[in-house]
Amino acid sequence: MVGWIKLFGINPGLARVAFRALPRYLKEEAEFKAAMARDGCDIPLGERYPILTDYGDGAGAASGHYFHMDLWAARKIHAANPPRHVDIGSRIDGFVAHLLTFREVEVLDIRPLRSEVAGLTFVQGDATELSGVDDGAWASISCLHAAEHFGLGRYGDPLDPFGYRKLIGSLARVLAPKGRLYFAVPVGRERVEFNAHRVFDPRRILRDFSDLDLVAFGAVNDDGSFSAEANPADYVNAEQACGLFEFTKSTRTGR
Repeated sequence: MVGWIKLFGINPGLARVAFRALPRYLKEEAEFKAAMARDGCDIPLGERYPILTDYGDGAGAASGHYFHMDLWAARKIHAANPPRHVDIGSRIDGFVAHLLTFREVEVLDIRPLRSEVAGLTFVQGDATELSGVDDGAWASISCLHAAEHFGLGRYGDPLDPFGYRKLIGSLARVLAPKGRLYFAVPVGRERVEFNAHRVFDPRRILRDFSDLDLVAFGAVNDDGSFSAEANPADYVNAEQACGLFEFTKSTRTGR
C-alpha cells in the first residue's frame, strides 16, 4: 500500500516528520520576525518556504550505492587514464560529472539530454545492440546502475525480458582486448521488480560475461557500506546490494 501512495508523490514517513515539526517552524518564524523588527533588519521577508524535514539531518550521506559506486569507477578510470572513455546510461549528474572534472566523456543513453556540457559528447540511442559499433572498438567502458533497466519499458525502451542480456553481449563484443569494462548492477535475491529494475544473482553476471575476465569485484552492502574486495558468492542472498564488476578481455583467445 505504501508503494502505491508513494507513486503519487506522497511519502508517509516524510509527512509524519513534517507534521511533527510544524509547531517548531511556526514558533521560530515568529521569533525571527520579532528579531528582524527589533534589530532593524532591512532584508524583507518573502513568501513562506517551509522546510520541515531538515531539523535532524546530518551534513550528508557518504554511503549507499551511488556514492561508493561513482567513486569506485571514477578512481579506476582516473588511474587508467584511457585515451577514450564511453559510458552507457550512467547518471549524468553523478558519475559522469565526476569524470568530467578530469577528462572528456562520450555518453550513450536512450533518454534525451537537454543541456550542453563542456567535455561531454552525448548520443541519444538504444545501447541494447550497439549495432553501429565495431567489435573491439572501445578500450574503456562504464555502465553503472543502468543494465538492470533494459527491456522494462521504464524509459520508453521496447519491452524485452532479455534486454539486459543483449546489452551484456554487446558490451563484451565492443570491448577492446586489454580494455576495461566497469559494470555495476543491484545484486542479491534475484528478481524483477517491474517496471523499476532487476536484482541479479551476481553469479549470473559472471556467467553472462563469460567471454570476459573478472579483474576485480567490489560491493556496496545492504547497509550502504563499501567492500573494495568482495566475493560475489557472498551476495547471492543480499536484499539489494550493489555489485561492482571490473572486466577485461583476454588477448590469448582473441575474444
